[in-house]
Amino acid sequence: MISEKTIEDTIYQLYKKAAIELGEDVKSALEDALKREDNDLGKLNIEAILKNIELAQEKSIPMCQDTGLPIIFVKLGNVQVENLYEGIKKGVARATAEVPLRPNVVDPITRQNSGINVGKCVPIIDIELIDADYVEFTIMPKGFGSENNNALKMALPADGIEGIKDFVVESVLKSGGKPCPPMVVGVGIGGTSDMALKLGKKALLGKVGQRNPDETIASMEEEILERINKNGKGPMGLGGRTTALDVKILKMDTHTAGLPVGVVIQCWADRHATTRLSDD
Repeated sequence: MISEKTIEDTIYQLYKKAAIELGEDVKSALEDALKREDNDLGKLNIEAILKNIELAQEKSIPMCQDTGLPIIFVKLGNVQVENLYEGIKKGVARATAEVPLRPNVVDPITRQNSGINVGKCVPIIDIELIDADYVEFTIMPKGFGSENNNALKMALPADGIEGIKDFVVESVLKSGGKPCPPMVVGVGIGGTSDMALKLGKKALLGKVGQRNPDETIASMEEEILERINKNGKGPMGLGGRTTALDVKILKMDTHTAGLPVGVVIQCWADRHATTRLSDD
């Protein structure tokens, strides 16, 4: 049995890690972008981002003041867990108090802040049932400077691949500097309107620089990334060669009459952390 306290401790540690430490794949992509950059302002902005990342880890403080809305992806296998939901909520509240994290969770109408990043249906928990002997937790703290620039299109099947690519590029470039580029772009294709956007978020969990094993999807990722970066908006939208570090696409089957496309934008702080627990 995996206890509620173990779940709480796990979520606390994951949130702390995600808020403070950026993945090596993202750091490497930023370092590569700096080497390619020939715009002085673009260089300055990437250097500032890299210094920010270094100081956050050195001082053990969050890399961004927006420590995000807590989203937890759970892959639940053949294990026994005690009070899964309560353990997750307690872990988020504890991380908010002890890391500390900015309390971001409010009632959408009254704007009353819970103060602990826990509220009605928050943290957002996505549970996927798997045939394995473990439970896997992934936390994605989603900042809203980028989240506010997400986009959804219920495209027509006739729009095809070219229509998908055009929509993603247009959506990203329309966001300008608001998502704090260089960004990572997650794209979900198929399912329903809500599933397309969820797929876009899940796509962001993939390694930056690693292509989709589907050759058609991989080609789309590369072309969209090239088109975004050719525009020259650059770091922080102030000019340069790198507006996006990567484009990640996931797809699922959909209705014969539809082609949902969800675009989920993530800032340079493409934060997430994952671990697995088993019964022993």
